[in-house]
Amino acid sequence: MKVRIGYGLGVRTHLNDTSFFDVVDALEDLKFDSLWVSERIGAEAPDPVVAMSVAAARTKKLKFGMSVMVLPGRNPVLLAKQLATLDRMSNGRLLPAFGLGVADVAEQQAFGVERSTRAKLFNETLEVVRKCWNDDVVNHNGEFFQLNNLRVLPKPQQQPPEVWLGGIAESELKRVGRLADGWLPSFVTPQDAEAGWKTISTVASEHDREIEDEHFGVLIPYVIGDAPPQLLAGLKARRPDLEDVSVLVPQGWKQLEHTIQQFIDVGASKFVVIPLAEPSSVPEWNSHLEEAATHLLPLEN
Repeated sequence: MKVRIGYGLGVRTHLNDTSFFDVVDALEDLKFDSLWVSERIGAEAPDPVVAMSVAAARTKKLKFGMSVMVLPGRNPVLLAKQLATLDRMSNGRLLPAFGLGVADVAEQQAFGVERSTRAKLFNETLEVVRKCWNDDVVNHNGEFFQLNNLRVLPKPQQQPPEVWLGGIAESELKRVGRLADGWLPSFVTPQDAEAGWKTISTVASEHDREIEDEHFGVLIPYVIGDAPPQLLAGLKARRPDLEDVSVLVPQGWKQLEHTIQQFIDVGASKFVVIPLAEPSSVPEWNSHLEEAATHLLPLEN
């Protein structure tokens, strides 16, 4: 099992100017596995396709993905072509990860999708994207999309790209089992992840599918100092079942190392760490990432 560690930029990141270039360069130079960019229309985070394209152009080995890209509301044919082109131009370094989108009225308005139809639209959109990647001629007669004798080129270099999904709710775990190639949840404990993986594997088997053991990942938010009280209060509302919600956000490098090792012990191998309090300048980012590399990359094998 190959352990790999990447870096994520959350929806609150301010790396939406040329400072993004410098952080991408540092991740490549330090030999982190991947970069993951988030999507939120009403936040400072850059558009994920644009950001991944910039990352692809500046690097040779760094992989890149979305954590996550909102799928309902997008044209699946045009998206499939965009991502296939990006995968080819990056020599197969794309890590597509999709979601339904945050339960926020303003964000849902931006994508033009009613909350009640998001799940069905997600499922069909992903089906069409995959057909565009895999089929020489695309035919599809669904509730939302009808396509006849459509050719979509170029095809991605990866045959095909592996799709990652997140989520920890029962319905989300079942969706991963039915549709995904990998699982990347966030704000979970090692026990949550271990139980979720069992559910996913069971559902996948029921649908004559198999998800590789190495496609079990975790997105881990962390802070270097103390976790802000408002963050812990929000997590308590989100996870009232946990006596101590601070376990969801490691505090300091040693605790982050320990947390990653706990996930490795239950079978996880792909990790995305996200600093909840980002460095405020390029020099601070460089210093932060150098420290991260010293503490975290020895966990890889």
